[in-house]
Amino acid sequence: MKRVCIVAALLLDVAAAAGPSDKWWPDFGANAASSHFVESEQITRSNVAQLEVAWFYPYGQTGFNPIVVDGVMYVLGRNNSLIALDAASGKEIWIHERLNGITSRGINYWASPEGKDRRLVFAINGYMQAIDARSGESIRSFGDNGLVDLRKGLARAEGTDRRVQSRSPGKIWKNLLIMGSASGEGWITPPGDIRAYDVVSGKLAWQFHTVPLPGEFGYDTWPRDAHKYVGGANNWGEMSVDEERGIVYIPTGSATYDFYGADRIGMNLFANCLLALDARTGKRLWHYQTVHHDLWDMDNVSAPQLVTVQHNGRKVDAVAHAGKTGFLYVFDRVTGKPLWPIEERAVPKSDVPGEQSWPTQPFPTRPPPFAKMTFSVDDLNPWLLEPEEYEKVRERVMKARNEGPFTPPQLGDAIAMPGNQGGSNWGTTAADPRKGLVFVVNVNEVAILKLEEVKSRTGRPGALGQQVYQLNCQMCHGSNQPNAPEGLAPSLADVVNRISEDTIRAIITGGTGTMRPLSHLSDEELTAVIGYLVNAGPDGGRGALPQIGPPPPPGPVVAAGGVPIPKLPIALTPPPQYGGIGGTGGNTPWPEGVPVPPNRFVTEYGVMASATRPPYTTLTAYDLNTGTIKWQVPVGDDLQTLARGGPSNTGALGARNGMVVTKTGLVFIAGGDNKARAYDEDTGQVLWSGSIPGASTGIPASYEMNGRQYVVFSSQPRITAGRGGRGPGGDGRGRGGARSGPLPIIEVPPDMPRGYIAFALPAQAKPSSGDKR
Repeated sequence: MKRVCIVAALLLDVAAAAGPSDKWWPDFGANAASSHFVESEQITRSNVAQLEVAWFYPYGQTGFNPIVVDGVMYVLGRNNSLIALDAASGKEIWIHERLNGITSRGINYWASPEGKDRRLVFAINGYMQAIDARSGESIRSFGDNGLVDLRKGLARAEGTDRRVQSRSPGKIWKNLLIMGSASGEGWITPPGDIRAYDVVSGKLAWQFHTVPLPGEFGYDTWPRDAHKYVGGANNWGEMSVDEERGIVYIPTGSATYDFYGADRIGMNLFANCLLALDARTGKRLWHYQTVHHDLWDMDNVSAPQLVTVQHNGRKVDAVAHAGKTGFLYVFDRVTGKPLWPIEERAVPKSDVPGEQSWPTQPFPTRPPPFAKMTFSVDDLNPWLLEPEEYEKVRERVMKARNEGPFTPPQLGDAIAMPGNQGGSNWGTTAADPRKGLVFVVNVNEVAILKLEEVKSRTGRPGALGQQVYQLNCQMCHGSNQPNAPEGLAPSLADVVNRISEDTIRAIITGGTGTMRPLSHLSDEELTAVIGYLVNAGPDGGRGALPQIGPPPPPGPVVAAGGVPIPKLPIALTPPPQYGGIGGTGGNTPWPEGVPVPPNRFVTEYGVMASATRPPYTTLTAYDLNTGTIKWQVPVGDDLQTLARGGPSNTGALGARNGMVVTKTGLVFIAGGDNKARAYDEDTGQVLWSGSIPGASTGIPASYEMNGRQYVVFSSQPRITAGRGGRGPGGDGRGRGGARSGPLPIIEVPPDMPRGYIAFALPAQAKPSSGDKR
């Protein structure tokens, strides 16, 4: 192992031989501002059509957003291994293998001013760790012998194995790592405190309470004891930093429980806010709440974009945030004052017992929304619904409460458009900062919400199994929600394809590795949760994706497993339960001694992606000098819609991907139709498309090394039919949807690149110094 480390260090020094024009991608969002913007001028509008595959790395994991620094690209691959690649060739330099539970969307890079200390910092299984960026080995001087416990100091999480870790890595500013969390979406979860840690020592620098404690600003926007049980109001998505001013802009999600708020009457600060905090101290500078007393799961997720615009005859540094609501909210970056009026308009009132919905909600007067804001029977999809299903959904829509945006959930059907998985989500914003242009990827997906009392929810297939899973498994294995935080342990979506049901039963009752035994479960509960696993995975739990090609050959492994994580003591008594079928809200009871409502109402997420008429996915370009939309286009085709005789140029169903924006006026993005594209930022015209072997998720990267600019996408071949469980029972998250039917099988040539694919210009196509288009 020592010899491998020495060789890896030598290879890294060769890769890091930087040239004077090199431009890197040191953050999963390109930079501290999360702009997805690259300064390189080599690939232009006049030569982009000549792009070709420069190299590919076949063992990468899609969805992980690479960083590129000093000639080295850091990626995730080989079954949750962190890998250093030569950024010019894609060749492996070192591998730190078996980092199961690592933040799956990216990591952080930090270097000391003189460059001697370079480290990769990330969360894994509820702890923070650091790895030497040169050697790939764990740094034991960080934290407590290499570990920082992310549950420490967090209410209802410290001393437990509750899930708090987000899939997102946080953001580096100077010597601080600023982090959010993902504490779950049910009742009585940990709060979403924002915390900053010293990247060298691992010590906590500051902590901001998103559910205020007594005496703190915003405490009076909740019931008196809300801080004792309300969770969420967390940053599980992105954030952005104004490096010069030292201001971090943090979008927060809804408070828990998401869809019924009788135990959190009030406006609920700082849930659903754009927070501007002093990055040095965590002090609140200003905030804006985009949704008051959220009842729709309208989390703020995507990165706020920092741009400079001309406004009312003067130059203004602005911040723009795109919400799930479908609105783009634009503010003066320093004062928090909206650049254009945002009106508080009356919205429909809830009639659910105990609920007190907020009477008004914010509506920006400019710029226009980027998403479809209403839904009627005329918006049903005639291509992806079978005739019988079409009529059933049509009848539901006709009878549902449907009063436009912010129609509150009720005990019958209620239309939510944009739905809780629509609008802007993780990774879907970018900017050309100096021109004042902001780009937003939007997904149009309706949701039909229907509240039910948890103690009267009976007779639904899989209900008991779902309840057992949520109470005992979800905190570690995740909720099977592709756009929500994943768990610490591997997903169980296809576990029944990998091991027998008898083995699953034995593991549940006896434990294995770091998993504690669940000996308190009855035979009925065991059978129910195994049945839930059978039906919760892709295509109803069956048909796991096969291994693509041969297993990877041995590589330059320098370490394995990170720093060992201590086991928590096993709880011998089962936790108390509220009773009934808690569904998406879980069954954790309220603490004793706090006033609580007499009822609990829950709804499934109700997403009906395949019931929504196209366009499914759009890319919108905003000019924030004028507050107008420059253009909006669908992102490619939907293969399933085409296969059923539908139109082209619809955008792909649920294809929510990030972008790269270049100084030369190009916007690179992958669609869901096995193609990556480059758009003209002025017109939305497609100037180039390149084939990739399947679906691409996450944010591409671009950098310039040794005089050559690269654009890198992650991609995974789509082998089997199906939409990840978007069948009669939902969309793979329990978010009940309409059936979308099988996708056509796409034949992938055995030599087709998969993993990380780098495009670049041929050597003869590099522009002259005067070619900047």
